[in-house]
Amino acid sequence: MDELHRLAESLRSVRHFQHLSLIEIISVVSAGQVRRFLADETIFYEGQPSAGMHVLISGLVHLCKIGPQGQVNIIKVVHPVSMFNEVTVLDGSENPVCAQAAQDSTIWQISYEPFQKLLLRHPEISVGLLKVLATRNRQLIAHYADLSFRPVQARVAKLLLELSDNGQVNIPRYEHSISQMAARIASVPEAVSRSLGELARRGLIFSTRTEIRVLNVNALREAAQMDALLFE
Repeated sequence: MDELHRLAESLRSVRHFQHLSLIEIISVVSAGQVRRFLADETIFYEGQPSAGMHVLISGLVHLCKIGPQGQVNIIKVVHPVSMFNEVTVLDGSENPVCAQAAQDSTIWQISYEPFQKLLLRHPEISVGLLKVLATRNRQLIAHYADLSFRPVQARVAKLLLELSDNGQVNIPRYEHSISQMAARIASVPEAVSRSLGELARRGLIFSTRTEIRVLNVNALREAAQMDALLFE
């Protein structure tokens, strides 16, 4: 199987391409291009002209907002196979975020004009995009609520539940540094470090230089100020 077919098979797992036949997806793939990025390489910058829609085939990508003093807020971690920056192929406007490869990544990208032509041939794709954008909107509202109503320690506890799959796996520190965790919850490393220390002192987690292990899931849920039923 050549790269074109392999990529088409990967795109079939993206929700709004699932209704297309393999031949149709190959035509979609042909309208874009495959790009490869090294870890820590910037894929596109916030505020620049539309970089188009991207689909992460392999690797890991961070979508970030950069503050006026250069502070970084990671608003989403993109895993394969998922699309991002899709809003720019709908309005043709500037990129709303900065995207950075957190690992060596392979990405399929399509620009505004080719995507508009695809929509004319496959208008049903736009219906799938509406569902994706609705999901994105709900996620942003939830993120806004976290920042507005949860103190830093509660946000740290919630992030630990997410990263540990609700306490099922240990969290490797080399993948999730304190600086990166701070960027995920719009805080600073010092506050995250203090929160981790307090959670460890209370016996909710066990933290070493190499990993963080959740010891008491229910107590950590309470620390995150979340309803335990949400995790059942």
